Amino acid sequence: MSTTETAAIGFEEIDRGAARIAADAKRMINARTDVNQLLPLKYTWAWDKYLVACANHWMPTEVAMQADIALWKSPGGLTDDERTMLKRNLGFFATAESLVANNIVLAVYRNLTNPECRQYLLRQAFEEAVHTHTFQYVCESLGLDEGELFNMYREIPSITDKDAWALEHTRALSEPDFRTGTPAADRAFLRDLVAFYVVFEGMWFYTGFAQILSLGRRNKMVGIAEQYQYILRDESIHLNFGIDVITMIRMENPHIWTADFVEEIRTMLREACDLEVAYARDTMPRGMLGLSAQLCEKYLHFITDRRAEQLGLDPLFGETENPFPWMSEAMDLKKEKNFFETRVTEYRTGGGLDWD
Repeated sequence: MSTTETAAIGFEEIDRGAARIAADAKRMINARTDVNQLLPLKYTWAWDKYLVACANHWMPTEVAMQADIALWKSPGGLTDDERTMLKRNLGFFATAESLVANNIVLAVYRNLTNPECRQYLLRQAFEEAVHTHTFQYVCESLGLDEGELFNMYREIPSITDKDAWALEHTRALSEPDFRTGTPAADRAFLRDLVAFYVVFEGMWFYTGFAQILSLGRRNKMVGIAEQYQYILRDESIHLNFGIDVITMIRMENPHIWTADFVEEIRTMLREACDLEVAYARDTMPRGMLGLSAQLCEKYLHFITDRRAEQLGLDPLFGETENPFPWMSEAMDLKKEKNFFETRVTEYRTGGGLDWD
């Protein structure tokens, strides 16, 4: 793209009497077509995910918290280790969802230059708001220390390290003068997408999901576990959307997917895995609930290899065994009830999603 031709962002002057937009003219990034014209569709997979997300609507306040409140207030309801894990788990998620939302609104939306993907991003941004609402709701319901919970990303080193790592990949994109259109800038955008969709939502959330869903399997904190299951289902669609976006950008711009860039992405995945393993050790210094830091490390190796495969990369660890096979069962959206059977859910989804 020349310096005089810039990607459309939606605020350009109206070109009176211009030819109508053809679907083939649309592009994932660096498009110069009018991004306000949704139809005719080109990226139907993005529109389909938007429709699925809308059908999956839920709100945290629909979930009863009475049993969780009673258990939390009971002196012997949870062990000290379970309480520590739960608070640090909530502490990570409480601000992580806000960081993801900030990235969508301040970095990704501007640079994805097609309306189908932008339509999905608007829905995803709302879902991130719902997730943040969830942690406010849990905090208020259990009477937790608000300052402690929402400041853990500053005060717990393993949480700080994860958030700081991710923010490094989005800071440049948030600068007012950042524009895609050069190989270096396009790769910077792809790094951001890998950091937030593949790592943040596709790797880092999974230790936390396993911890809370493991509580739910033992009939503990079932309200929180139900909400986490809904969040996990949302995040699974977010992940698959991100993978599709990265794949499509790569197909349309093969020149930016060099051997050196592939190695850089592999390094990102390995670093992210190490950071999540450190978080698992920090939240579970001793084994509990059928979990341990060692098993979580094995699980993260398995998940990391799955993410590498989805990106078309060779595995990093060669881990073929999932130590938590029940996680796949918990994410089976074909069931009419959630796995701990608290209430019937009407949770719809497309048939082609890959959860692990």
